Amino acid sequence: MSTRDVLMVADLVGVAVFAASGGSAAVAKRFDVFGVVFVGFVAALGGGVLRDLFIDVVPPVAFADWRYSVTAAVASLLVFRFHPQLVKLRRSVLLLDAAGLGLFTAASTLKALEAGVPAVGSCIIGMITGIGGGLARDILTGEIPVVLRREIYAVAALLGAIAVAVGFQIPVPDTPLMLASAVFICTVRVVALRRRWDAPVARPDPGA
Repeated sequence: MSTRDVLMVADLVGVAVFAASGGSAAVAKRFDVFGVVFVGFVAALGGGVLRDLFIDVVPPVAFADWRYSVTAAVASLLVFRFHPQLVKLRRSVLLLDAAGLGLFTAASTLKALEAGVPAVGSCIIGMITGIGGGLARDILTGEIPVVLRREIYAVAALLGAIAVAVGFQIPVPDTPLMLASAVFICTVRVVALRRRWDAPVARPDPGA
């Protein structure tokens, strides 16, 4: 399987995971079937569209290849149909989001590097792609975006993107590099949630 095929598969898996994450969040907010599919669709494809625009892929792959839209819609509908079986919905959303964050960040960083974007720019693109879906999902469901809270989210994506860039320079084969980085990002995110790791925030001014 070529690098292009591997990136395509990773992209589609990331789309399915983020669509399920978005759909689960919409179900938890009692959206109707259209709302569930719409949130899942935007959460799944928003980050990838931004990535493609950054690396000058026009039209974005999400619009040019029907498999992306169909994957997002089907994953969202499956969540809507089988949501009674999804016990502890919030935990499911968080786990799916962590997996999607890892896949999208790693695959997008590698795509940007393959397109000739310098390492620093590729890391930024990878991070933005990874957090874009969750950002859109939270805005559409009326939540404060995770990336703006104290939780370790964008930091995990950035660390994983840096790992991809370093491995690309060594070089490490693309597929193992992408998968290992995706697992690393997902693990950092899940461990941070379990251990309640937070990024520092500014303390209020006592004299204010």
